Amino acid sequence: MGIGLVAALGAAVCFGAATALQAMAARVAGEGRGAAGLLVAAARQTPYIAGLALDCAGFVLEVIALRGLPVYTVGAALAASLAVTAVLASPLLGTRLARGEWAGVATVCGGLALLALASGGEGSGHGGSTLRWAILATALAVLALGALPAGRLPQRFRAALLGLGAGFGFGVVEVAVRLLDPVTARALVTNPASYALLVGGGAAFLLLTSALHQGSVTAATAGMVLGETVGPALVGVLALHDRTRAGWAPAAVTGFVLAVAGGLALARYGEGGAPAEAADAEPQGVRLGSRG
Repeated sequence: MGIGLVAALGAAVCFGAATALQAMAARVAGEGRGAAGLLVAAARQTPYIAGLALDCAGFVLEVIALRGLPVYTVGAALAASLAVTAVLASPLLGTRLARGEWAGVATVCGGLALLALASGGEGSGHGGSTLRWAILATALAVLALGALPAGRLPQRFRAALLGLGAGFGFGVVEVAVRLLDPVTARALVTNPASYALLVGGGAAFLLLTSALHQGSVTAATAGMVLGETVGPALVGVLALHDRTRAGWAPAAVTGFVLAVAGGLALARYGEGGAPAEAADAEPQGVRLGSRG
C-alpha cells in the first residue's frame, strides 16, 4: 500500500506540472478549431510536448496506484494535481497565489493525509461483463462529445460540458485499469475495458485541450474534478468492493470530501494568481486544469 500511495502522489505531481505546460500551449494554439484540430495545433508547441511526456509518466504511476489502492483514494490524489498546478504557477508563470488558493492547497493536503491513514487495500471485486461494456459505452459517449466542435455547444454551458466530459473520460480510465484482469494478451484483446481505457483517455485529452482554450475554465475544471472522482469512487465501492481500514470509514469519507472540496476551491480561484510584481492587480495567468 505504501508503494501505491507514493505512486498516486507522484502521478498528481506529474499531471499538475503537465497541466501548467499544456495550458500555456493551448492558449496560443489559435481560434476556430474543434477539439481535434486544437489538439494538433497545441501539439506543435514545445510546452505541450513536455506536458505529454509528464502525462505518460503520470499514467504509469496511476496504473501502479490503482492496482494497489481503492479507486476513491487514487481519484482524490489525482484531484490534488490542481494543488500542484497552483503551486508551480508561481515559479513557472510569474504569478502569486491568493490566500484562497493557499487554503485550497492546504485543504487538499489535509484530505489526502486522512485518506492515507484510512484507506484499505484494493477491493476484491473485479466487476462483471455488464460493467465492462458500460464503461466502454461511456467512453464512446465521451468521444462523441469530443468530436463536436466546441462552438456548436451552448456557450453558457460550454466550459462545464467540456470539463465534465473530460472528467468522465479520465474516470473511465481509472475504472478500466481495475477491470484489466487477468493481464494476459488474450484477455486484454477480448476485454471491453481495454478499449474503454484507450477511447476514454484519448477523448479526455481532446476535451481537456479544448477546455483549456476556452475563456474561463473555472466551470470546466470543477466539472472535471467531479467527473473523475465521484463517479469512479462510487463504482469502486459498489462494484469493486473497495473498503477502508476497520473503523476508519468516517475518516475516509471526510478525507475524500476535503480533497475534492479543495480541488473545487482551486478551480474557483483558478483564473490565475496575481503577477508577483503586482499582487494587487487584476488576477492574470494560467488557468488551472485538472490534468494531464
